[in-house]
Parts: sequence; structure tokens; C-alpha cells
Amino acid sequence: MRRRDVLRASLLAAPALLTGRALQAAGSQVEDRGENEPVDVELILAVDVSRSVDSAEQELQFNGYAAAFRDRRLVEGIVGGPIGAIACMMFTWSDWQLQEVMVPWARIDGPASAAAFSDRIAEAPRRSWLYTSISGAMDYASRSFGQGFEGTRRVVDISGDGVNNSGRPVADARADALSKNIVLNGLAVLDRTPGAPDQGLGQPALDEYYRDQVIGGPGSFLVVAEGFNSFEAAVRRKIIREIAWNPPAGPLVERVG
Repeated sequence: MRRRDVLRASLLAAPALLTGRALQAAGSQVEDRGENEPVDVELILAVDVSRSVDSAEQELQFNGYAAAFRDRRLVEGIVGGPIGAIACMMFTWSDWQLQEVMVPWARIDGPASAAAFSDRIAEAPRRSWLYTSISGAMDYASRSFGQGFEGTRRVVDISGDGVNNSGRPVADARADALSKNIVLNGLAVLDRTPGAPDQGLGQPALDEYYRDQVIGGPGSFLVVAEGFNSFEAAVRRKIIREIAWNPPAGPLVERVG
């Protein structure tokens, strides 16, 4: 059994005996031995910067993520876990070979570290590319776990406004990620601005596409933002649910208008 599974089993078996401080102390001892530091969740934020996302919409995305990590409820959710900390990183994606780390892996365990992570997002460069490779984002995220941290859960938060049109089939990348016990959650942005490109004839509705072909794994879910102006509220709600410890069962699809 992997150390992450042992840790999760022990937390579930005796939560009253393992305080956040005790687990943080144990995490420090593990780190001293040159191993990955335990956290409640390893969370990757994968953000679409393909050509369908214009500069104003990209700004709304970055601002939405930055605001989420300054939200009191999100910070309370983080410190309320058994360990009281998560590890998070953020990268942007477009063509199958184009992924760029905006904020590297960081431990978030309270208001100060959450605010520092928010600042890094706000200061990150804004760049756009061409195509939409959800499969490339999945593959890159799958390779990015285990870099200094080990969570009882590994979650990828994929946000985008289009279907896969670059790289290998999404089904193959999704299957590979799920075989590694990675949970794939989605944030589908329905672009309601006049003149926005549609998905084309024969393409599925974006929310149905994300629901049926992108998300997967235990407790996975999809949040649908009804336009980029709804992105901030959608991403805040999504991350709070993702980092919650043993959250109550929620809907497969949530909509934020």
C-alpha cells in the first residue's frame, strides 16, 4: 500500500487522535527524510488560454482564481482538514505541447500562504496560443504530481471553453489519469458574448462534453459558468468543494449564472 493510502486510512480510522498539529509535525519529519510532505489534497489548476479566450476573458479567469484564494471560506476549508494544509500549483494550456507553469507547487495552510498564492496568480503573465488540447492538459497534470508533496487525494481542476481539437484523444488521456487514482473535475465556461465562436456543427454542447468525456474519478463533478462574468463565483465554489474533507455528496453538475 502506498504511503498516501496508509495516511488516508489512518486519518479515517482515528481522526480524533490525529490533530492538525500532530500531522504537521509528522509531515516535517517525513520532509527531513527527503520524502514528500503529507497534505490533505494535491490540487492542480489547469487553465485554458487557447485563442477562443480573448484578453479580457483571460483576465477574468486569472482574477477569479486569485480572488478564490483570498476568500475566507476557502481558507477555512483548507485549515479545517486533518492536516490543515493543501498543495497547489497552476498551469495554463493550449496546443498539445504547450503548457506553462504560472505558479509552482506551494503549501497553503492559512491566510498568509493563501494570499501569497493569490498574489502569484495575479502577477503571472497573460499569454494566449491557438488550439485546445484537453488531453495535453490531462497528460501534463498527471506527470506533475508528487513534486515535494503527497496528498490523500490528487485532483485536477480543468477549466476551458472548448472541446479537444489538438493532441491525442481525450478518452486515452482521461483513462491514463484515472488509472493513477487522479480525480478530474471540470469548469466549463459557456461563452455568451456576442460573436463568440460556437462549437461547430456536430459538436456536443460544452457542458455535456465536459460531463461525459472530461470529468472522472471518485466524487468528480463539473461546474458550469454561464459566461466569463460568472467565472469568479464558479471557480470559488468549485475549489471550496474540491478541498473539503469528506464533503457531503453534491450534484454532478453545478451551474453558476
